[in-house]
Amino acid sequence: MKSTMHKLREWVKLSAIGLLGAIGAAPGLAGAYENAAQVDAFIAEMTREHGFAEAPLRQLFAGAERKQPILDAISRPAERVKPWKEYRPIFITDARVAQGVEFWNRHAETLARAEREYGVPAQVIVAIIGVETFFGRHTGNWRVLDALATLGFDYPPRADFFRKELREYLLLTREQQVDPLTLSGSYAGAMGLPQFMPSSFRAYAVDFDKDGRIDIWNNPVDAIGSVASYFQRHGWVAGDPVVTRARIEGTRFADGLTQGLEPVKSVGDLRQLGWTPLDTVDDNYAVTAFRLEGAQGDEFWMGLPNFYVITRYNRSVMYAMAVHQLSTALLTQRQEP
Repeated sequence: MKSTMHKLREWVKLSAIGLLGAIGAAPGLAGAYENAAQVDAFIAEMTREHGFAEAPLRQLFAGAERKQPILDAISRPAERVKPWKEYRPIFITDARVAQGVEFWNRHAETLARAEREYGVPAQVIVAIIGVETFFGRHTGNWRVLDALATLGFDYPPRADFFRKELREYLLLTREQQVDPLTLSGSYAGAMGLPQFMPSSFRAYAVDFDKDGRIDIWNNPVDAIGSVASYFQRHGWVAGDPVVTRARIEGTRFADGLTQGLEPVKSVGDLRQLGWTPLDTVDDNYAVTAFRLEGAQGDEFWMGLPNFYVITRYNRSVMYAMAVHQLSTALLTQRQEP
């Protein structure tokens, strides 16, 4: 059997651009993507447009596995969308707040530096990692290559998206000089503490500890900096509020509800429709106006520009509210004597 070092040398030699990794076929691999026509086309694209050598890519896909459980999971009919009164208790718990404060205390210096450099509050960064992976407890155990190959080649409804992410993943592993068979993530290919897709990793992840590589799987410092980088690049405004609750009156308030997430109406527009923010906010703010089914009845909210930034991380009003309210709970808990 060839030594790992020999295989690494062989991979570097075969790849015109130095994609590292010992990728010979290992016992038990299904070989579902070896010599498949659509994989051949993908390999041709990677060699033609991105300078990869063909032989190492063929070896790589010979070692990739088609995962039926992934196809089952993504094809499963969507569960009933939980109302806010059921969704909120999943993420705003004593345990998650306590673990979040512990994470914050353990990485206080890093979080303070991220806040200084990117303008994103420490509690928001911690809340994102808390909601996404419970501070690293649930990062996913699927090989990213298997997940993206399975969905890119065997899930037609979103095959284009996942093949794009597979392309980004191969570029990522080449740039970071890591074996593409070793990185793990969710069944959809989201990776590390912040659950970045490969395209987000390449666009926003940062080497926050300056050790020469970006590791969002095992290095909380890089994960923290990467979340802050993502938020800054999507327009987070330091010091600005996130949401304000609103009081509604009259018969036209429903006309103010935002369809989708994109802010369309301003606070001033909403005032004309019977919305009154309970906090002082600029009438010129473009906001996302929404209603949540809370434990005590309907709640009406205006999501300000920073709220919209959170929805860029995950396109869901309830997700953004969970992040915001967890961040508020973390700050309150940490400040208590």
